[in-house]
Amino acid sequence: MTRKKIEPPYYPIIYIRGYAATMGEMEETVATPYMGFNLGSTKIRQDFENRIQRFIFESPLIRLMKDEEYVDAYKDGDFSAPDDPVQPRSVWIYRYYEPGTESLGDGEKDEIEEYARGLGDFIDRVKRSVCQGDAAQEAKFKVYLVAHSMGGLIARCYLQNIRRNGEHHVDKLFTYGTPHNGIEVLGLNVPKWLGGFNMNNFNRKRMREFMKIQGGGDGRADSLDGAFPPDRSFCFVGTNYRDYEAFFGLSKKGTGPLSDGLVMIKNATIQGAPRAFAHRSHSGHYGIVNSEEGYQNLRRFLFGQVRVDVQLLFEEVPLPPKVQKAYDKDHDSVRANYDIDVRATVRGGNVLLNERRTSQASAVRIGYDRAVKQGVPAYLFSGFLHRAAKTESKGDTALGFAVFLGINVPVFEIDKRFWFDEHFEGAEMLREQVTFHVRERDGRMTVRYGFAGRDGANQAPRRGELSEPDEHGAVHVDLPIGFKEGISEQRKPRPGFRGKLRLRLTPWNREDA
Repeated sequence: MTRKKIEPPYYPIIYIRGYAATMGEMEETVATPYMGFNLGSTKIRQDFENRIQRFIFESPLIRLMKDEEYVDAYKDGDFSAPDDPVQPRSVWIYRYYEPGTESLGDGEKDEIEEYARGLGDFIDRVKRSVCQGDAAQEAKFKVYLVAHSMGGLIARCYLQNIRRNGEHHVDKLFTYGTPHNGIEVLGLNVPKWLGGFNMNNFNRKRMREFMKIQGGGDGRADSLDGAFPPDRSFCFVGTNYRDYEAFFGLSKKGTGPLSDGLVMIKNATIQGAPRAFAHRSHSGHYGIVNSEEGYQNLRRFLFGQVRVDVQLLFEEVPLPPKVQKAYDKDHDSVRANYDIDVRATVRGGNVLLNERRTSQASAVRIGYDRAVKQGVPAYLFSGFLHRAAKTESKGDTALGFAVFLGINVPVFEIDKRFWFDEHFEGAEMLREQVTFHVRERDGRMTVRYGFAGRDGANQAPRRGELSEPDEHGAVHVDLPIGFKEGISEQRKPRPGFRGKLRLRLTPWNREDA
């Protein structure tokens, strides 16, 4: 086999699977070659004549082979021998549970620190196979870590503890449903003394110990603490708590809404890392790993050219007259949480890259004081655009995507009591689709956009006024949304919304980015 050279951003991918509690689950895990990364899913759709049509997602592994020309690293019943060359575009499975099984090891489960040390050895193994002692290739060698659930904690434990000659060789980290801030059951964090099945790996105090987290005194465990750049990490978060049942029967009922059935949404991200959400459960047939949504985010994060961050800025949020009167009398007497529905999809894509909805108990929530009085933007999601993944469109070089946005009227509270007067459940202050076309010309990005209500669905005739690039080459555009600025007090909708949708575009996978 002719050995190929490393060509960024196409580095080897190492997949790290999630938690197995019992010896039986560990044995079942090591009995499968790809430990879940090969699992796909089949969904159904209805055509124009209402006939059922199946929609097959082959699996992340197969799609990487089809879309990005990756190969697996197995040969003759095992990984290729270290002296046998393996292509840089290769997928590896870190089989960390093997030494602790009765069939392939000593039957003793190790601590997470040992799994992290083993990951370092495994990365060295991949480096040897890919580089074959070539100093020039070794200087360029990097890997991607793609991890599910506890696998993400193993990756972080490695990154936050173990360095090989000052190098960890990790370029990016992608996690599916990882409990970066621990697991909660019935509102309580898993206790530290539950060590028999290594369940204490999800206790925040224990996590801070094995992550060697020094900064921050709030007890949270979701900080990389300077060991790895948060913006080189991506957290893919599930929001469907109904389709998952595990963890000794305590999941789903023990976590409830705002979770994937095991991990709470608030605990599934790394501080400062880009993230996206899907109505998928933690695992199983409706899980996030074997989903088209997860794969599309993974592919774009690893290989895309533009990072997109979307925020919503609250500028004016008039209250209903009676609520406004109570607020003017005593600001502290009025409270409200605004639920924001947000979806995002790329042009020609058959799935949503991001989805958070009130109807699915996963909407973005921000309080009135934080959004309006303090002026804190609501972070909605991050995504990545990939030229190789765009649909064929003759003469159109744009990377197109759309954001669907809604803001629900909250149930206001006055003096800590719900105010139901004039309230209609499910009423909305805003519902809009914004379409974007992003292009890069002469090293500079341009953006055109359109509002469905004014320009037609999926149209982007308006030119966005972009800011000057910052030190990272990022630009942003603010689009006014909601009622018009400057209208009289009598004409303002109550309740109503006026603000800006902020789109930040950053070059990605570029040496000078």
